[in-house]
Amino acid sequence: MYRFICKTLIDSLHFNFNFNNSAHIHKSPFLSSISLLFFSSSSSSIPKKEKTKIDLADYLINRQHFSPESASEASSLNFSLKDTENSDSVLSFLRESGFSSTHIEKMVAKKPNILLINLHNTLKPKIKIFHEFGFSSSDIVDIISSDPWLLHRSAENQFQRSFLVLNSVLGSNAGVCKAIKATGWFLRRDLEKTLIPTIDILKNCGVSSSQIVKYVYTYPTFFLYKPEKVRCFVQRVDEIGFDRNSKMYLPAIRTMSSMTKEKWELKLKLFRSLGFSEDNILSMFRSMPPAFTVSERKIRSVVETLLRRRDVDISSIVNNASLFLCSIESNLKPRMRVYDMLKSKNLLRRKTGLATVCKLSKGKFLEKYVLPYQDELGDLSFLAMPQSQ
Repeated sequence: MYRFICKTLIDSLHFNFNFNNSAHIHKSPFLSSISLLFFSSSSSSIPKKEKTKIDLADYLINRQHFSPESASEASSLNFSLKDTENSDSVLSFLRESGFSSTHIEKMVAKKPNILLINLHNTLKPKIKIFHEFGFSSSDIVDIISSDPWLLHRSAENQFQRSFLVLNSVLGSNAGVCKAIKATGWFLRRDLEKTLIPTIDILKNCGVSSSQIVKYVYTYPTFFLYKPEKVRCFVQRVDEIGFDRNSKMYLPAIRTMSSMTKEKWELKLKLFRSLGFSEDNILSMFRSMPPAFTVSERKIRSVVETLLRRRDVDISSIVNNASLFLCSIESNLKPRMRVYDMLKSKNLLRRKTGLATVCKLSKGKFLEKYVLPYQDELGDLSFLAMPQSQ
């Protein structure tokens, strides 16, 4: 077809050029139609001019006074800005709500699509819900700036449901505030499918409501597991023969949730290699389950550090499994040194075990075993004493 059109066009040009050998060149109707066809086709193929995209870094630096580093980080993500009116309003509202320039820059650097959030239908309703549940402006800033993804959740469908569920469990808006400050994940999961079923499972095992509430604050992510996983953790603890009436039953379940079966077996193998019997291991787990959450490396270091002493043996460690939770460098070693100094100078007024000294809080330790004996102990720089002391 293309060859046919070209041949016809050439023939037509030849015919018009030689027609009557006159000086007048007549325009062929066919040629005119071909010219019109090609002109129209060429014109329609020209792309329409797209709306100019806004340079994000330029907008953030020159319009919003961001640091070049933050602007560059935001610009490095797959995000484009075509309009600044909404972005101006969002950033202005955040500033009015107590977010500092540093907070805003970090948020936008992490999630530049914050600039596209609908101010009136999304952002304002979320901030309003936070206030209604007793959060202060500083609380809101802390929570959202640490997890800006929260701004993209549905205010009515997700936020409100999460707040109501937490309130029903914790009993007050102050409790809700405390829990969400512990983790923003409570606003990112369906609590009716995680938190509530987990609580029901624990209550059916005999765990008290007061202990559950305490754990919601201290180990919030445990309550975000799917119910079937929680049942598996419970089963693993029950298979060990753990007493459900023990106050350590919930800590045992939480400990199991922190590691796979393979990881658990590796820790058991390590304890055996260090000289602990099966009864020793079970006794430690029953008395102090969190001791099993520390790394294999630390378990080995604690055991080796303690067994270098003549006054410590395996049974001493078994009876004081909480020592595994102590820092070796900032707790065990310096306190053992103080203990030995006091003992050598006969300054211990009553029989005091090393474990007692090591397990005390820092304040109690200083109050009972350091401050009264500063002159006798001499240089205490190894303790990193507070300057006020």
